Amino acid sequence: MRDIVASEDELAIVVDYLNSIVPKDAIIFLTGNLASGKTTLTKAIAKNRGVDGEITSPTFSLQQCYSENIYHYDLYRIENREFMELGLFEEFDKSGWHIVEWGDESLKSFLLNCGYELFIVTITPVEDRRKYNIEKI
Repeated sequence: MRDIVASEDELAIVVDYLNSIVPKDAIIFLTGNLASGKTTLTKAIAKNRGVDGEITSPTFSLQQCYSENIYHYDLYRIENREFMELGLFEEFDKSGWHIVEWGDESLKSFLLNCGYELFIVTITPVEDRRKYNIEKI
C-alpha cells in the first residue's frame, strides 16, 4: 500500500506509480466521494497511454473504451446484480486496464474469486490536493 499526495498538475506521479505496479491486464477500482477526482485520474491515465480524444465519465453508458487497452466503467447508477445481468462482467476478460468507478464490495469479491488482479485507489481531498491510497487486493 502506498499513499501519494498530489495536485491535479502532479497526477503524472500517481500515473507513473500505477504504471510501475499494475500489470498490463488488471482491474483498478477508484473510490472516493462525488467530485473527489476519479474521472480526473482516469483522464491522466488515458493521456499517459496516448489517448488523444475526450475522456468523460461513462455515467449513462456504463462503459467507455478509450483504446484497445483502457476500459472505463461508472457503476454509480447500478448494482452488481444489474451489472452481471447486462453481461458487462465479461468485458473484464479483454486485455488491458479496466478502471471502475463506484464498484461495490460484491463486485470486488466476485472478481477476486474469478482470479482477476485487482487494485484499489482511494481518493481523498486534502486541501487543494488529493491523497491517493493505492493498494493491491
